[in-house]
Amino acid sequence: MSASPRRKFVKRKRPVPVGDIEAEIRSGSRLGLARGITLLESRSPDDRAAAQELLLGLLPESGNSIRIGITGVPGAGKSTFIEAFGLTLAEAGHKVAVLAIDPSSTVTGGSILGDKTRMEELARHPNAFIRPSPSSGTLGGVHRKTRETMLLCEAAGYDIILIETVGVGQSETAVRGMADFFLLLVLTGAGDELQGVKKGIMELADGIIVHKADGDNVLAAKRTAREYKQFLRMLQPATPGWQTSVVPVSSIVPSGLEGVWETISRFKEQTGASGQWEARRKAQLKEWFREAIEDRLIESFFAAHGRKTQVARLEEEILHGRLTVTAAVDDLFSE
Repeated sequence: MSASPRRKFVKRKRPVPVGDIEAEIRSGSRLGLARGITLLESRSPDDRAAAQELLLGLLPESGNSIRIGITGVPGAGKSTFIEAFGLTLAEAGHKVAVLAIDPSSTVTGGSILGDKTRMEELARHPNAFIRPSPSSGTLGGVHRKTRETMLLCEAAGYDIILIETVGVGQSETAVRGMADFFLLLVLTGAGDELQGVKKGIMELADGIIVHKADGDNVLAAKRTAREYKQFLRMLQPATPGWQTSVVPVSSIVPSGLEGVWETISRFKEQTGASGQWEARRKAQLKEWFREAIEDRLIESFFAAHGRKTQVARLEEEILHGRLTVTAAVDDLFSE
């Protein structure tokens, strides 16, 4: 008697409990918020549909935070500042969400820096939520879902969102496009070459922090702050009607942290009265929409049957000098 054939086990995908996750986020659950963000970051088509359902349900609860982009050269102490600043705000009763855009591993695509390990004290605070997201090779090192993540954090009751950039390349421009207030961290005593790098992003900054203003560096920090203020007078302000502020800050002592928050609060009040706040938010939505269109077009292009094989073949033609780049692109779009 022959043995009966073994049945192939097929794992059935359970439906995503969108309603449960939405309720958890509304209640302020950090676990529920983490589940919602994980759903947003999923590449599964089913999860993508569920994530958009979740966002749509929570959209009325979003938009009520101050979104602060934070950048600076490597070594400026961005994570140290964010922890000290975040703790100051959390202790004052604010709910603070930190979205840290980590460089991605080229092997696994995962985060390299691991900001929870670098902000241990803030991560333990009941009024704080930290989410490191791998940049995954996206433009400027900004995770493609950062904007949607902000909306979930706002729906969970977080009234201050801190977005930390990798601090290289075009990340500053990308985060400027999703933040209400853009903060640049600089150091004292930096060489002319380093100062030249920062001139390109100074026009984007609403506030500049001269960091590590402690110990023997206090006087140098004050001198550097004066120099930046003089230089800023020659630049067009990042926000019409607002003069970019410069504040010496120490995250170790600490000192100057309350002054940073007072500046941001004054900025919100002033731009709210002038209409700049609402105008910037609307401009960001338009920019987000156009970026999403571009992302979807690229996905659709490479998803076409045989496209990756075609691209690989044309790359070989280019590398062997048998085809120019422009001609290869014309070939791709000639169909």
